[in-house]
Amino acid sequence: MPRKKHNDTGFGIDFGTSNSSVAFANQRTVTLARFAAGVESFRSILYAESHAGHRTRWFAGPEAITQYLDADAKGRLIQSLKSFLASRTLKSTEVFGRQYRVEELIAILLRDIRTQAEAFFSQPIRRVTAGRPVRFVGAETAADDAFALARLRESFHLAGFEDVDFEMEPVAAAWFHASQLAHEELLLVGDFGGGTSDFSLLRVGPGKRQLLGNAGVGLAGDAFDSRLIRHVVSPTLGLGTWLHSSGKRLPVPVWVYSHLERWHYLSFLQTSKTLHLLRSLPGSAEEPEKLEALYRLVRDDLGYRLHESVQHTKRLLSTADVAGFHFQDGDVDVAATVRRDEFESWIAPDLEAIAAAVLTLLQKTGVDPAQVDRVFLTGGTSFVPAVRNIFTSRFGPAKVLSGDEFTSIAQGLALHAAR
Repeated sequence: MPRKKHNDTGFGIDFGTSNSSVAFANQRTVTLARFAAGVESFRSILYAESHAGHRTRWFAGPEAITQYLDADAKGRLIQSLKSFLASRTLKSTEVFGRQYRVEELIAILLRDIRTQAEAFFSQPIRRVTAGRPVRFVGAETAADDAFALARLRESFHLAGFEDVDFEMEPVAAAWFHASQLAHEELLLVGDFGGGTSDFSLLRVGPGKRQLLGNAGVGLAGDAFDSRLIRHVVSPTLGLGTWLHSSGKRLPVPVWVYSHLERWHYLSFLQTSKTLHLLRSLPGSAEEPEKLEALYRLVRDDLGYRLHESVQHTKRLLSTADVAGFHFQDGDVDVAATVRRDEFESWIAPDLEAIAAAVLTLLQKTGVDPAQVDRVFLTGGTSFVPAVRNIFTSRFGPAKVLSGDEFTSIAQGLALHAAR
């Protein structure tokens, strides 16, 4: 029976926790889709507004951000949806009176990404190679990862994709790096997303792709963000303060701040029950102004602006020893100075988990660090000096490089699809 003829072209989609991108590859070139304002990455964010007749209108990506910022009465902003995929307890959430499954919400995002990419490439996109992390956020077993992957596959199908293959995200990054090589290398890839840090060890070169092993841990940029919120923001919003109730002195509920720290849970504080609780706290608080600020932040859904302030400070700390933090919206005003050494002490457990995953990969593949020819780091968190130091100290600074930190995976996925 004759082999099916291939066109040697393909589409790759990197659906990320924070950002997504789409690429098309043929035998000669790889082209990235450009979205609103000509950018090559699409924010993985949704915004919903309630309209007349109980109709909900959804916005995705850059349009979601614009609509949210322009709205006087805020709707519902949802971030980091990919982080829910491994959760067996969170199946759906209510938005303006209707229950939406996580798969449906992700499909809304993916459908908009597909539609805009089709307009850019002037052709339909139905077959695609999509990225997946080595370890999904919250996954503790192989069964958890399989469960998350099945949900992600369903989301792609709901979004109109007919044929979806999945490839490990760090492997896709290796495909991109290998496309630029004229020689063979033993390559370690570190892919740092919003929710996961994934590592792969491969032999790559012209015409060669040999995967030796993978390792991963379900934390990355969002975990670093949560440390800044816990130590800089939450104390100004009442964390660690006290309430008086029935003659007793009680601490302010900690679970509220745990949700505040995680972008994908922040919007779920906007239930009538939680808002009622937050509205009642200042009346019995020793520091009521802090609890008032917490209530206004949740009520007015200021998570996106808070996220941007945290990201700005984290970026500054990548190049400076000291950075300012400032978040201001209405009556909520938080200002602080953050030292890099402080920040690194807050993220120390996360750094240890990342270093342990790298060590595990080397041990299970039987590879000595001296044997590794090149370390290729991708993703925004790879800019954090303490993260980079994990690799420069183990492999040497000369071996560590970065490239196309936000789009290399999509390009590698497209190259893989084309082959």
